[in-house]
Amino acid sequence: MIENPVIKTLLNRKSIRRYTEEIPSNEVLETIVRAGQQAPFASQLGSLLLSRDPEKNKFNAPLLFTICVDVHKWELIMAQRNWKMVASDLKLLLLGMQDAALMAENMVIAAESLGMGSCFLGNAPYRSSQIIEEYNLPSRVFPMVQLTMGYPAENPPPRPRYPLEFVLFEGNYPDFNEDLIREAMTQMDEGYLAQDYYRVSKAMIPLSIDREETFTLEDYSWTEHICRKWGQAFLGHNLLAQFKKCGFNIEERAKQTPS
Repeated sequence: MIENPVIKTLLNRKSIRRYTEEIPSNEVLETIVRAGQQAPFASQLGSLLLSRDPEKNKFNAPLLFTICVDVHKWELIMAQRNWKMVASDLKLLLLGMQDAALMAENMVIAAESLGMGSCFLGNAPYRSSQIIEEYNLPSRVFPMVQLTMGYPAENPPPRPRYPLEFVLFEGNYPDFNEDLIREAMTQMDEGYLAQDYYRVSKAMIPLSIDREETFTLEDYSWTEHICRKWGQAFLGHNLLAQFKKCGFNIEERAKQTPS
């Protein structure tokens, strides 16, 4: 495979959950955010909230970004042009999430290139009320994901990924056979077991359904972990309710506006 500094940075990326006390300079911060802004976009529907309080930030990180889908700013711009928003909230959220995600990934890679590490926090949407209050968010701003960032105080290995043939499909989507599925599962599970990931972190999701427990931390790994995450219902995970808290009424506006 071809290797250059950019490719090496991408392939060596991993989540960092322990940080030194070194504070990134304003120049470093500006560089990371500007790199984020240069990501491809639909309408620049992303905005960033920033906390520089390690005592409050997850993992005591020097920087905590909250990456938001921000329709509020666009509605202000449209008002200046004497326009009103008629696009559906579903469409705006979909395009906004693309904008925000691409911005966030650019920031991660820029930070990696500057010797920093980061970790995405996917529970931001379910903490909407707290984030709205903390940052005094107006309606029509949705906290999509949070991102801790700082100089690493740990150096874990990059986590495993699926085999390429389980991801890249040329021409037609394949009719997967059991051997290919098992190969992909084995690569992920054996990779995580070799790194002792779940045993060390004690991150085994308990069973909440009528199903016999057959795993221990010695053989519990990635595919079982993700199956439990998506195969069991978790209370409070109503995304439509979270969207509504942020001023996005998908069901109501879908009946009133074009898609």
